[in-house]
Amino acid sequence: MHGTTLAPAAMAGDRSTENTRFIVLISCVATIGGFLFGFDSGVINGTVDGLKQTFQSGSVGVGFEVASMLLGCAFGAFFAGRLADHWGRRTLLIVAALLFLLSATGAGAATGSAFFVTARVIGGIAVGAASVMSPAYIAEVASARYRGRLASMQQIAIISGLFCAFLSNYLLARAAGGSTASLWFGQMAWRWMFWVQTIPSILFLLLLLTIPESPRFLVARRRTQDALAVLTRLYGEETAQATLVDIDVSLSADHHRPRLSDLIDKARGKLRPIVWVGVGLATFQQLVGINVVFYYGAVLWQAVGFSENDALLINVISGALSIGACIVTIFLIDRIGRKPLLWIGSLGMAVALALVTLAFASASLDAAGKLALSPAMGKLALVAANAYVCFFNLSWGPVMWVMLGEMFPNQIRGSGLAVAGAAQWSSNFLITVTFPALLVGIGLAGAYGIYTVAAILSLFFVLRWVRETRGKPLEQMEG
Repeated sequence: MHGTTLAPAAMAGDRSTENTRFIVLISCVATIGGFLFGFDSGVINGTVDGLKQTFQSGSVGVGFEVASMLLGCAFGAFFAGRLADHWGRRTLLIVAALLFLLSATGAGAATGSAFFVTARVIGGIAVGAASVMSPAYIAEVASARYRGRLASMQQIAIISGLFCAFLSNYLLARAAGGSTASLWFGQMAWRWMFWVQTIPSILFLLLLLTIPESPRFLVARRRTQDALAVLTRLYGEETAQATLVDIDVSLSADHHRPRLSDLIDKARGKLRPIVWVGVGLATFQQLVGINVVFYYGAVLWQAVGFSENDALLINVISGALSIGACIVTIFLIDRIGRKPLLWIGSLGMAVALALVTLAFASASLDAAGKLALSPAMGKLALVAANAYVCFFNLSWGPVMWVMLGEMFPNQIRGSGLAVAGAAQWSSNFLITVTFPALLVGIGLAGAYGIYTVAAILSLFFVLRWVRETRGKPLEQMEG
């Protein structure tokens, strides 16, 4: 907002009347979307062998089957941001929950590659929608003083979803004797890996019916009394009145309803600088290659000599470490800020990725034609890769989503999230779909060398372009 003085009650919040427990509870409900985002992203990791055997897919086909979800993600992120300005944040999350349920059921029941890809694209739409709507909803109901901590829970939810998917995959494959072996009712274990996701999908759907709509959306839609009722429930009557005025003033410069063209600076005829920063944050989060670890972790570790069982167990360990790193972020993000965490993460990832590249560069081919690392280099690769995952989840993993949810002014939040979210998932698709080709063409060392360069560039991007948002009310965000 430009040049508006906020009321002290709205800026600081009256802690004596604030319903903190309720705010935390509804934020936790929103983060279940992040859990499903993570589960849907991670479940594919243990099913690659099953897809190859069941659908007779080659390397290119498997690459597309794995990455197909991401096509839906870009679509879902873009249109969810726009539709949320018309239908509401809560409504879009309910739609996402239904799509998660449909996708999990369909992917497990798929009889052919086309059927499977369709189910995964539907799941991708849900993931894309949840990825932008969950942090936006949390940012719009939480107080500025702890908004970062609550929004960081989104990343813990994502990693918890990944962890549960990895653990579920590991346990199901172990129970069946392999991902392609039969389990219950004569169905192969890889199918059950998808069907497990129906349980949290149903839970998400039911709990969403109990939370209120975002008050900032309600003000934008001129539903003032509804917005006041929600704000009163969140902050108490006095703070609610002051906050309602602040939100209304922040939207008063543009009397029309939010639209995509608001992202253009009318005076210069160019995209607002804040939009470019959002796109940069979203893109760099993927260019460092994190989802290669999430989507191809089992394949990656098998490629350097680990068994399928050990590779799936490594994924579980990586997931647990990721959760620990996110918990550290929750304690730091509202104390030291977003920007320091980002540049520390960029520096740590660059070093860790360089060590992973060094380890993979030393690999040789064994008698069976598979890559093999010496014991020392195997340990280096394992430790450095997990250090990389920890640095990512200490910084870019949660902080990017926190900043996208809060950095845009009220008038352009939905549109800004639409563009940044689409950029994030498009980059994710590019990295994921090219990894199998890079693995064959330039090898693991070459691929990780590219991700190392991206991590170095992200450091300079943060230092030059990213502005701190810690402690600022959403009505003070400038674009």
